[in-house]
Amino acid sequence: MRAPYGLNIIDNCMTCPMREEHLFCNLPPAAVQKLNEIRSSATYPESAMLFIEGQQPRGVFVLCTGKAKLSTSSSEGKTVITKISEAGDVLGLSATISNRPYEVTAEMIEPGQANFITRDALLQFMREYGQVAVRVAEQLSRNYYTAYEGIRTLGLTNSPSERFAKLLLEWSAAASNGGPVQVKLTLTHEEIAEIIGTTRETVSRLFSQFKKKQLLQLKGATLIIRDRSALEKMVTS
Repeated sequence: MRAPYGLNIIDNCMTCPMREEHLFCNLPPAAVQKLNEIRSSATYPESAMLFIEGQQPRGVFVLCTGKAKLSTSSSEGKTVITKISEAGDVLGLSATISNRPYEVTAEMIEPGQANFITRDALLQFMREYGQVAVRVAEQLSRNYYTAYEGIRTLGLTNSPSERFAKLLLEWSAAASNGGPVQVKLTLTHEEIAEIIGTTRETVSRLFSQFKKKQLLQLKGATLIIRDRSALEKMVTS
């Protein structure tokens, strides 16, 4: 089914073509059927806000397609992007479970579809299906580990070039060989700066330096990571 923004709408979780090992994907048929009953689906344009930092949690958003950036801001206006979420990710989970305000803002960085599940429906879903509750616990543990790694990178890595190299390695992690890796670049230099804790000007300078060193190449919106081994040597353990 076609919809605005050129998306293919996924209108039934039972027949979803992208059911992988994500939190609410690839569950037993009975649980997936229940998920169909408690979710509400919508499409969102680029820059749409799913929820805002400090807002009371209404529930979780399950990304079906598209990407969203999760960010947090200080009172002085400084912003840090904590994660780029992709299809299959569940957004707002820890806040919804704990019934505390959303700790980040979730903004779409490209058009996409998301399923919304209210807090009451999610808690009942977990009570009825033990496997769902276990997966939620596992996801919360992974979220904690990811947050720890992010703090460690920003707090213990002094060099912006090292943090940039680490980000490039994360983007290329899905590749199975040591050759060039192509990544669709959907982030601006400003957003990349907010991920690695530096300025837009520094990110622009790092792109120039890395291109001169033949570490990466840009072709339009495609980023080609040419030398992963060299990037790995830049990242301290």
